[in-house]
Amino acid sequence: MNTKELLKKVRKIEIKTRKLSDHIFGGEYHSTFKGRGMTFSEVRQYQIGDDIRTIDWNVTARYNEPFIKVFEEERELTMMLVVDISGSEFYGTSSTFKNEYLTEIAATLAFSANQNNDKVGLILFTDQIELYIPPKKSRSHILRIIRELIEFKPVNKKTDINVPLQFLSNILKNRAIVFLMSDFISDDYSNSLRIISSKHDITGIRVYDKSEITIPNLGLVPLMDNEENKMKLVYTGSKKVRKNYEKYYQNRIQLFEENFKKAGAGIIDCSTEDSYQKKLLRYFKNR
Repeated sequence: MNTKELLKKVRKIEIKTRKLSDHIFGGEYHSTFKGRGMTFSEVRQYQIGDDIRTIDWNVTARYNEPFIKVFEEERELTMMLVVDISGSEFYGTSSTFKNEYLTEIAATLAFSANQNNDKVGLILFTDQIELYIPPKKSRSHILRIIRELIEFKPVNKKTDINVPLQFLSNILKNRAIVFLMSDFISDDYSNSLRIISSKHDITGIRVYDKSEITIPNLGLVPLMDNEENKMKLVYTGSKKVRKNYEKYYQNRIQLFEENFKKAGAGIIDCSTEDSYQKKLLRYFKNR
């Protein structure tokens, strides 16, 4: 992809996702993720409808009319977008690959955070940290994040969810909002997740293609193992092969759900055929 094509694609994603974040998710995001507390702003005259608990009795007595204390939310938060870019993410049988779908979700969340004056950072991972962009605020910073999501080429193909969770534990000093995006076809990461979720607000976004759930009976089929980066001949006519695959896949999904629930973390489950807009909105409203 040349520079012109890249900029065009970045702009297309910006237009689509920024409109969503401005008109739909911005307000929901603000109400879902609260600031770190309230700070005193000013004293003003009481108006009908004001909470009487905020009356400043000293100022009221001095001027012989009611005044209230006004507080503002201490807002600035940090959002970390943690995105799996292993081989299995570059897969899709519908019109959208998993990595493209993840990019749009990440961009929507980033613009929602930026609209609320929160900082956004990015981690791209496989079984190692491939890229880390420290949290900042600004449109240009968000566009850089989108560019990296589109064009970054990972060194490795495998997945290890423990890697970004342990990395986050080391770099985050204050409480942060963390969105961990993957298909979660990974070995056990329950201990790392439990540690990070005790200090931060974490949500797992599982993205999958429906064709991954089962293998159809197509006889002997060459299948690419994206994580080992090689072709393998698989006889899909074997019920045992299909059953073993389905069992493996379902075990990984069960592991994902159990790990996040035990850790008290949030879950969003998305097929690439689903409307991620509806999924995000429902999640924000139900929190």
